[in-house]
Amino acid sequence: MNIQFNQVLPVPLSSMSHVRDSLWNTSSVFNQGQKIMIEAQSGRGKSTLIHLLFGVRKDYHGEITFGRKKLSEFNESDWVDYRQHHVSIVFQDLQLFPFITVLENLKVKNNLTKHFTDDQLIEMLGRLGLLDKLHVLCGQLSMGQQQRVAIIRALCQPFTWMLLDEPFSHLDEINASKCMELINEECEKHSAGWIITSLGLQTTFSYDKLIHI
Repeated sequence: MNIQFNQVLPVPLSSMSHVRDSLWNTSSVFNQGQKIMIEAQSGRGKSTLIHLLFGVRKDYHGEITFGRKKLSEFNESDWVDYRQHHVSIVFQDLQLFPFITVLENLKVKNNLTKHFTDDQLIEMLGRLGLLDKLHVLCGQLSMGQQQRVAIIRALCQPFTWMLLDEPFSHLDEINASKCMELINEECEKHSAGWIITSLGLQTTFSYDKLIHI
């Protein structure tokens, strides 16, 4: 399903000036399956955008429409369906459980969705260079390792859009490319798109649309 923005402006950003081609206070459509890169300096609303799309923040003017329904009109049942089947997320702070292992973190979600087998989870960990961390507590991992775990966990469900908030900020180019390859493969399986926020440092990834905010 498409995501449409109509004169959206987060309340905390309402006193700031915004460039003409900014996403804020304009109209824009993200078409299903598109790869959207969101670039901005710190403090311009990248994380806010991800939080608005996931519904954890609702302090904005204007309208965000998913398919034919406005997010502002979602009831509790709508939000449950939306988050279970249509959007998956990698928060900037990752929100992993530090006192359980890498595999246990993945299975907390995957046991609910039954999306992958254990062998598939292990295969993805191997692809991202984490096979030797399988039974290590997440709190003992580096930030780059934790980012890779969070990306795999986000893939453990059906989705139409994957929301990723600066997901490669602690990764070198090689590991970021491996993550991007895995994300793109899973998006193709679902005919899904992704929305990635960036400070403008990721210049090697292909995308369909670049948005400044």
